[in-house]
Amino acid sequence: MPTLTWPYVHLLINHFPVVLTVVACVAAVAAAITNRRALWLNAMAMLTAAGLVVYPVHFTGDQADHALRDPWYIKRGVIDTHDDAAGIAMVIILIAGAIAAYGWWRASRRRDEIIPVWMRAAVLIGALAGFGSVAYAAYLGGKIIHDAPVLQLPEAPAGLPPGVATPPRSEGEHPPE
Repeated sequence: MPTLTWPYVHLLINHFPVVLTVVACVAAVAAAITNRRALWLNAMAMLTAAGLVVYPVHFTGDQADHALRDPWYIKRGVIDTHDDAAGIAMVIILIAGAIAAYGWWRASRRRDEIIPVWMRAAVLIGALAGFGSVAYAAYLGGKIIHDAPVLQLPEAPAGLPPGVATPPRSEGEHPPE
């Protein structure tokens, strides 16, 4: 079992606000098109959940950054760029989540009432803004590893301990026993 480090914990939980915000956005757009109450409630519930998990994800990201301390294999500045975008996404999702939580609470208390237009508009705008911001932050987070210069090297750097990097096998070559 892997050791629970801050980078590992961040990687374990960072997908929750992304997935919840995407589902909320799809539900809000579908609700705006069909005007179905259940879809509005689903969008509000997903945005509320995203708002609840976004801060722990941001916190673990900050801790992961401190734990890594700009390692040689990560391009300088990509973690900071991701962190800046994630901070903006966190604020947007916290605001959208708070509005959605209020809307969800209000709609559950007034089951026979139509959800007000201003609330539907706020949920739709919050879901769209949350989706855009979290998608961009996630894209930049992926670049931390995917754009690492070490991945562009044709061979592993010399001096790495066994098991960290092994050269690719040629076709038909079997692993050593």
